[in-house]
Amino acid sequence: MLYSFEEEGEDAMESINGVDVVDKEELLRELGGGDCLKDIQSLVDSLSDDDDVELSDLALTNLSTTESAGKAIGAGAANNRKEVYDLNSNNSKSNGVTTAEETSQQYSLVKTKDKRSKVTFANVAEKEIKSINESYFGAYSRFAIHREMLSDQVRMDAYKGAILNNPSLFKRAVVMDVGCGTGILSLFAAQAGAAKVIAVEASEKMASVACQVAKANNMLKEESENAKNQNSRGVITVVHSMIEDIDKCMAIESQSVDVIVSEWMGYCLLYESMLSSVIYARDHWLKPGGAILPDIAKMYVAGVGKGGTSLSFWENVYGFNMSCIGKEVVEDAAQQPIVDVVDSRDIVTETFVLHTFDIMTIKSEDMDFTTTFELKPKLGRENAMSDSQEEVLKEEFIQTAICNDFEDLSLSSIHWCHGIVLWFETGFTSRFCKEMPTVLSTSPYNPKTHWAQTLLTFKEPIALSPCASTKVSSSMQEIGTASSPAFGIKGRLSIARSFRHRSIDISVETMAVGAGDQVRVWPVQIFNI
Repeated sequence: MLYSFEEEGEDAMESINGVDVVDKEELLRELGGGDCLKDIQSLVDSLSDDDDVELSDLALTNLSTTESAGKAIGAGAANNRKEVYDLNSNNSKSNGVTTAEETSQQYSLVKTKDKRSKVTFANVAEKEIKSINESYFGAYSRFAIHREMLSDQVRMDAYKGAILNNPSLFKRAVVMDVGCGTGILSLFAAQAGAAKVIAVEASEKMASVACQVAKANNMLKEESENAKNQNSRGVITVVHSMIEDIDKCMAIESQSVDVIVSEWMGYCLLYESMLSSVIYARDHWLKPGGAILPDIAKMYVAGVGKGGTSLSFWENVYGFNMSCIGKEVVEDAAQQPIVDVVDSRDIVTETFVLHTFDIMTIKSEDMDFTTTFELKPKLGRENAMSDSQEEVLKEEFIQTAICNDFEDLSLSSIHWCHGIVLWFETGFTSRFCKEMPTVLSTSPYNPKTHWAQTLLTFKEPIALSPCASTKVSSSMQEIGTASSPAFGIKGRLSIARSFRHRSIDISVETMAVGAGDQVRVWPVQIFNI
């Protein structure tokens, strides 16, 4: 991260810890775009502490390549080293032209100038992360979002069942609740017989609320002497801190926690980057053989039809055609994910398991991954077909299976795939929940949750049919069209943590597979959430 996303005035420079840094827009303009920013960061990181880089060296006009940036930074560092060397050389002069004291003052002035003009990437990144964290945790101080989560019955039933229906895991256990919010999971853990519950919450407001809630339910561990004399049975200790900073607030012995519980999942599973906090807690405090709930997470993908987009709505608004708006909305959706509930009847392909995470062994860098997928069109009422359409499709499918040279597709049911939809499941598996394992699913085939699903819209829909013609298309551009529907879709999907803290970037490469393994490839699409 090279710059701050906050707008703090019109000046191109601002001061952070007494050091001038470049405003976002100014830096991007000077660098000629953002493609080489990460590479510049690595180059700067490779310099020693004495290799101060001046803004005049970094902010070159029309700087368009990483190679040019590297040369500029290297030259700036070399110039600074040379200038300091020349000043030091003057100390050896004995003709009285330059005294050692004067040289020392000159050297000090040079270093002060360098520090003032230096782009302090680490400071800017630290400020940016702090700012985003404050906004993020501040958002969770609003009760509306907690009511939404507590009202999510799928979510609550999964966690309550996993904790209360597995007493052997929680009885006399030391439990850590990462991101406790209202403290509901900590209350469940205390109810299940935990000997000690450490409830960690970064929002100051919600840490106070969790304290009050635990106290109101006689589950808060009182620290006063008066409470100790009354033999208080409370076991919950609420700590206001990010898990990464908790050692500043209280001492927790390494590998002293039996169970870590956390509801860390965000949209598309990985949005918000809370999983890294769970990993941090695991690596610092979980006992060997300890448990994490949930312990498994899986991501799924399937193709979605027109009904999953807003096109159908805009085609008929109180009897008026507003499809021009729908088209524009879809164009925007081809760059920005849509988080919404998708009707299972709008799923037009089979489901594919995209990726699996083992929370017991995953590393932070494993949150960035690339995988391939294959989607095959499916038959069935889930495609929102009428009874007559379904009968026609079944008959055509039988004809195609019998006669491979069946080419007349005019009567066949073509399903248009307008994008892909992502969802996840988290498992409280028998590895730890031996009495009663459970699964929390956000599938469109199950009751809806507050996570909904994440829709990635194609720039161009792809025609699919399980009874497509076996005739090889004369043009690759025909594959996936009404005249030559595809047998299936293959693709490659990458998810990576964005340079914007707590956001993720998603890239999708798609190709339609036709007869004779012919393929038509579409340009990669980039999404940010």
